[in-house]
Amino acid sequence: MAYPFQLGFQDATSPIMEELLSFHDHALMIVFLISSLVLYIISLMLTTSLTHTSTMDAQEVETIWTILPAVILILIALPSLRILYMMDEINNPLVTIKTLGHQWYWSYEYTDYEDLMFDSYMIPTNELNPGQLRLLEVDNRVVLPAELTIRMLITSEDVLHSWAVPSLGLKTDAIPGRLNQTTLLSTRPGVYYGQCSEICGSNHSFMPIVLEMVPLKHFEKWSLSMM
Repeated sequence: MAYPFQLGFQDATSPIMEELLSFHDHALMIVFLISSLVLYIISLMLTTSLTHTSTMDAQEVETIWTILPAVILILIALPSLRILYMMDEINNPLVTIKTLGHQWYWSYEYTDYEDLMFDSYMIPTNELNPGQLRLLEVDNRVVLPAELTIRMLITSEDVLHSWAVPSLGLKTDAIPGRLNQTTLLSTRPGVYYGQCSEICGSNHSFMPIVLEMVPLKHFEKWSLSMM
């Protein structure tokens, strides 16, 4: 999760988030090179005298500054499209979870299990135990198996919400009357935090998401204890 005064992204926990971080660095390097070139040209124009003030025809220059931006856009667009298609792929999910957004809490339903569903509310500040995080802890965590593909079906029962977990690279809108789908895969066990990322009313800030990724055998024990 994030820490105070953090400037970068959270540590990637899924292959998709690793790809997103790589693409961010790729695009940032291109922006840095363009900015450096523009700054160099501006400083050059301010510090040197102009010798060709009457030049009216510069076909070579016009050709370069037309083709070069197009090449740069292609270098940005191709890896971006690749990641978009990767985010839409679903490869034999082991577990399917239905997520419903409410004002202002989340409901989860494990559709592969009978009668395994619960609501997830934020724990008030005055009820937190030592070491728990303010505005991020919930009374019922979503327990899921690590290193396995999981399908999330996301919708809402009232207004627009958005189910987002930054370290997994997930952000999917919860829209009333519409069922959105996303997949997640955690490369290691751990506890990962998120929040509603769509302004949904007065208590929008109090809709945390907590995923607890555990080994498969622990997930099976947990699911049996909940039924």
